[in-house]
Parts: sequence; C-alpha cells; structure tokens
Amino acid sequence: MNLRRFVGNWSLPLAIIVGIISYFAIRFLYRELPAELAVYLPARRTVLAAVAVVQPALIFIMLFISFAKVRFSDLRPPVWTLPLLLVQGGVFSALAGVLYCFPDLKIRILIESAMLAFICPTATAAAVIVRKLSGSAGHVMSYTIFANLLSSALLPAVIPFAHPVPGFSCGSAFVLILAKVVPLLAGPFLLVSVCRRGCPGFLERLCRIPDLAFYFWLISLPLAMAVSVRILAHSPLGSCVILEIAAVSLAACVVQFVLGRVIGGMSGDGMTAGQALGQKSTVFMIWTGYTFFTPVTAITGGFYSIWHNAFNSWQLYRRNREGCSGESQAEGRSSEK
Repeated sequence: MNLRRFVGNWSLPLAIIVGIISYFAIRFLYRELPAELAVYLPARRTVLAAVAVVQPALIFIMLFISFAKVRFSDLRPPVWTLPLLLVQGGVFSALAGVLYCFPDLKIRILIESAMLAFICPTATAAAVIVRKLSGSAGHVMSYTIFANLLSSALLPAVIPFAHPVPGFSCGSAFVLILAKVVPLLAGPFLLVSVCRRGCPGFLERLCRIPDLAFYFWLISLPLAMAVSVRILAHSPLGSCVILEIAAVSLAACVVQFVLGRVIGGMSGDGMTAGQALGQKSTVFMIWTGYTFFTPVTAITGGFYSIWHNAFNSWQLYRRNREGCSGESQAEGRSSEK
C-alpha cells in the first residue's frame, strides 16, 4: 500500500524525470553505439516526424476520453466560467498587443512564454485530480470545453499579428493555424457527440476504464519533456534567459491557481476553479510553443509541468495524509468502544 500511495502521489514528477532521462539516453545511443548497431536505429528525422504526429494524437485521445466520461447535458457552466475565461483571453490578448506594438522588444521570448502559459487550455487530467480532491469534476470538465473553444478561437486570430509566420500573410497564417488547432481541440468534442448517437456502447465500455485519460497523460508527459529538453539542449540562449523563462512560468502558474481559487471561492468552489485555471495541458503548451512561437518557448510547458505537478502532488499527498489520519482516528474511537 505504501508503494501504491507513493506512485499515486508522485507519478507526475516521475513521468517528468523519465522524459528527461529518455532524451539523454537516446542521445547517448546515437553518439556512442558502434556503427554496426547504430544502423538499426531510426533516423533522427524519422523520430522527430513521429513525435510531431504522436503528440497531437495523444492530446486528441485524452480530450476524447475526458469528454466521453461526462454527459454534455450535465455540463452546466459554473458561475466562475466567464471571469476565468476573461482572465485567460484578456492576458493573452493584452500581451499579444504589446508584441504587435513593440515587435523588437528584448523580452519578446518572456512575453511569448507568458502568453503560452495563459492561453493553454485546462489539462485533461484536471478532472481526475479534482475527483481525488473531492471537487466538482463536472464543473472542471465544463470549463475544459470552454477553455478549448477559447484557445481554438484566439490562437489563429492573434498569433499571425503577435508572431508573424515567415512567408505567410496574416490571412494565410490564420488558415494554417486554424487547420492545426481547431481539429485538435474541437474535434474530440464533435466526435464524442457523433459516437453518443452512433455507437453509445463503445463509449460506455470506454468510460468503465478508470483514470484512462490520466494514464495517457502519463505516457504523453515524458514525451513532451523529452522534446522540451531537446529544444533546451539545442538552444543558443544563455542560462540566464532559461532561468527567466522558468520564473515566468512559475509566476503564471501561481497567479492562475490563486486567481482561480479567489474567483471560485466567491461561490464556494475555489479548489475546482483553481484547478481549472491553474492546471494546464502542458503537452499542448509545448506543441504550440515549438509549432507557432519562437521554438525555445516550448520549454515554458516543461517548466510549467514541474510547477503545477509539484503542487498537485503536494495536494494529493496532503489529502491522502488527512484521509489516513481520519481513518486512524476512527479506528481509535472504535477500539475505545
């Protein structure tokens, strides 16, 4: 039981460590293996091409599973939905406006990092964490849908102005980004709607598998971390800039958890709102960073993963500890009787 509790509390940090170690292990194999063995390794371009397909596919699958577990008729938006969406969209748009007006700012990379941290939608694993913390999974799933729709609308509309795509006009860049983002974020929602009418039995069997989206997250997180480490290793930036990106991601994480708890706390739902705004789909953040922004900003997602997963692990640890102490007190009272 102690081992099971340890894995449950620290599975996300362990996944991060696995991703970091995996990158260096693969790098070592490419450099140090004898030529007669190295020929059996796939070409690096093939590996990168595979990652470019697998990452968005995993995001799509996790969203599909999460949407399949709830009835859309039960997804009543909580009262804090609009204020939280205004925080996400407002900060993202304001920072984009700064870059549009001052395109040569020296802190452009830091501003782009903050933009990523705010516009990134809620993590698909947030509902799992909220359930374990006795919050409202329906509320966080409802907000996940709206946050994904917000990202689908704002990313194509804003990125061409804040970070122009070389060789593309604003209209062409809008279509390019729209074609990549909307199927990834809105596609799972539409596919679940179709499956509810065409093959409801499949969705029912899928929903019987507990924490399935969370397990896919544990698969995708090491891959995302390996991509972040690779970008970091090939970045010409100095350690000071990297530390500044880490600080920006930490500040964005703290601000969003706090604002979510404060805004949601006004209606007695602070923990759920804090998770909805603060717990991000960092796999999507990393993919968006190296696909649409300055590639090195992808490490924002890697750092954000560390911060919000460390906080979640602490919350789960404290929750489990309170549960264990509660059980011990109950056993003590029963033994006295």
